[in-house]
Amino acid sequence: MPIITSSDLSTNIYSEIITEITRTDTSITDRAINTAIQETKMYLGRYDLLQLFGNDTTAPTITDEYLKSIVKDIACWHLLRLSNSGIDYTAFRTAYQDAISSLKNIMSGQAEPQGWPYLDTSTSTPPPDGNSISWNSNPKRNNYY
Repeated sequence: MPIITSSDLSTNIYSEIITEITRTDTSITDRAINTAIQETKMYLGRYDLLQLFGNDTTAPTITDEYLKSIVKDIACWHLLRLSNSGIDYTAFRTAYQDAISSLKNIMSGQAEPQGWPYLDTSTSTPPPDGNSISWNSNPKRNNYY
């Protein structure tokens, strides 16, 4: 179950415009949504993507409206590139660029979304036993001029 569905796009684009662009082919809308989800996931690799986005069998456990808004903006842009049906491209292009810049800020650590879980990178194996330390270095160089 994805984070957004085609009916969720009606908050950004009227459903009759979606029908006009896709010519009642719902697979086009689904592809735009899947592309937007994949594009969003590229920027959020350090977060627990299963909790944020879910997968085909499980719903997301974290419901974040800002994340949904970003995914919808990106999905709308991918949908609108297909056809111009009386829509102001610049407004949607600006929303797409804003969504991508927000994702870049989150990726670089400049923005920290509240409640997004980080990916658990801890290992289940304990550290090795022992109290010795080893080190080495390169051989000494003898330069003569």
